[in-house]
Amino acid sequence: MNLEKVVFGFFILLAATLNFGFVIGDIDDPVHHNEFELFAAVVVNLIATVLKFGDRTQIGAIHLATSLVADLQLIAASIVWAYAAYAMPDGITPHAMASIVSLAGGALFANVVSVVLLVVETLSFHRR
Repeated sequence: MNLEKVVFGFFILLAATLNFGFVIGDIDDPVHHNEFELFAAVVVNLIATVLKFGDRTQIGAIHLATSLVADLQLIAASIVWAYAAYAMPDGITPHAMASIVSLAGGALFANVVSVVLLVVETLSFHRR
C-alpha cells in the first residue's frame, strides 16, 4: 500500500465531505451553516491543493485546477462571511448567507469533480 496515495485520497475526500457538510441545510439560514466547518473546509482544501502540486500528468493538472477553483470559492465565501458578520450593520442576513452557501456549493462541485477524477484514475490503474 502506498502511504502517499492514501494521504492524497484522504484529503481529497475529507475536503469534499467537509464542504458537503457545510452546504447542506436551508440556503439562507445561518443556523444550518457553521463558520468553523467553513474554516475547516478552507484549511483542508488548501492542504489538498498543496498535495496536488508536482504531478506532471494531464489528470494531475485537472486535479490541481479543481482544487484551485474550490480554494478560490471557499476563500470568497469566507470573505463574504467575515464582511457580513463584521462590516454590515445587519450582520449575516439571509441574502448574505445564501451568497456564502452558493459560493461553497460551487466549491463542492469542484470537489466532486476531483473525487470523480480520483475514482477514474484509481479504476484505470493497472498493476505491473
